[in-house]
Amino acid sequence: MRRDHWKVRNDRLDPETDFAEIVRNLVTHEFPWDTIQALSFALFRTYAVPGIGRLLDETGAFADDVQKRYDDTALLLEPPGLVGFDHPDARTAIRRINQMHRSYDIPNHEMRYVLSTFVVVPKRWMDAYGKRPFTAHEVAAVVRYYQTLGRHLGITDIPEGFEEFAELMDSYEAEHFAFDEGARRVADVTLALVTSFYPRPARRAVEAFSRSLMDEPLLRAFRYDAPHPAVVRACRAALRLRGRLLRFFPPRRRPKLVEDFSWVRSYPDGYDLSRLGTFPAGCPVPRPPAEPTRSDAASNDVGRSA
Repeated sequence: MRRDHWKVRNDRLDPETDFAEIVRNLVTHEFPWDTIQALSFALFRTYAVPGIGRLLDETGAFADDVQKRYDDTALLLEPPGLVGFDHPDARTAIRRINQMHRSYDIPNHEMRYVLSTFVVVPKRWMDAYGKRPFTAHEVAAVVRYYQTLGRHLGITDIPEGFEEFAELMDSYEAEHFAFDEGARRVADVTLALVTSFYPRPARRAVEAFSRSLMDEPLLRAFRYDAPHPAVVRACRAALRLRGRLLRFFPPRRRPKLVEDFSWVRSYPDGYDLSRLGTFPAGCPVPRPPAEPTRSDAASNDVGRSA
C-alpha cells in the first residue's frame, strides 16, 4: 500500500453518497489519534458556553465519574461512522444520545453550535497539526456526515457547507463564551482526566501542553492562565513536527477504534450500547437558570443609559 492510500481511496469516493465510508477511513485509518484529540478538544470548547457548561455541571455526571462520561461520549459517537446510519448499532447509539438530550430543555441553537464544532475543529486541527490537511472531497464528506447526524438528532437550521459551519461556530463563540463557575468545574475535571492518562511525573507538563493549545478566548472564558509564549510555541511546534514525521509512515491497515485507545478504560469486558450514558429522571429535567449573554448585557446597558 502506498503512503497516500487512504487519501487516494477517499478521493475516488463520492462525498454525497459515500460520506460515512470516507469519514470511517479518516477516523480509523488516516487520523485516528488526531481525530479523537480534535473531537475531545471540540467538546471541551463547548463547556465555555455557560448554558452548556453549567448544565453539564448540574447533572453531576462529570463530578461522579468523568472517565465514564468521556468513554460513553466517544463510544456513542463512533457507530454511525463505522457501520453507517442505518445499521442497528448506529440507531441504538443515536437513540441513546437523543434520550439523554431530550431529558433536558436544550435549545436548538446550542445543539447547532456543538454540531458545528465537530465539523470545524477537526479540519482546523489537521490543517495545523495533521500529517496533511483534509482534501476538498473529505471536507465535503465530513459536512454531509454531520448534517446527517444532526438531522437524526433533531437539529434544525443546519448549515449548508463548511464555511457556514465555521461562521456559525466563530460567531457563536464570540457572543457566548463567558466565565461560569459550573463550567469551570467541568473544564477542570476534564483536564484532570486528560492528565491522568499519563504517568504522574508528566501530568503537570501535560496540563500545560493542553492549555498551550487553547486560544485566548477559550482561556479567558475559563480564566485559565496562558502558558509562557515560548511554551506555547514549543508545544505547537512539537505537534507540527509529529505530523510531518507521520508523512513517512506506512498507511494503517487495521482500523483503530475508540476502544483500542488505552485511555478508554471503563469497559475492559465490553459494553452494551443501549446502556451507555446517563439515565436522568424526569422529562425534561429542569434546566439551570440562564445567565445573560453578552448581547443581553449590552441591551441592558443601553436601557440603563436611556
